[in-house]
Amino acid sequence: MIDFIVICIVALAVAAAGRYVYKAKKSGRTCIGCPDGCACGSQKHSGGCGCQTHR
Repeated sequence: MIDFIVICIVALAVAAAGRYVYKAKKSGRTCIGCPDGCACGSQKHSGGCGCQTHR
């Protein structure tokens, strides 16, 4: 029984993360995981965020 509960909790967490990514991409966000919210000082005007340097 406890295994079923743990599996359900993990499945809900994965589903919530997937839904967040889907909605963020659909709304046009390019840097979903950027800690600066894509407002970092290294933004390039050539499109996209320069947040790859923060990894």
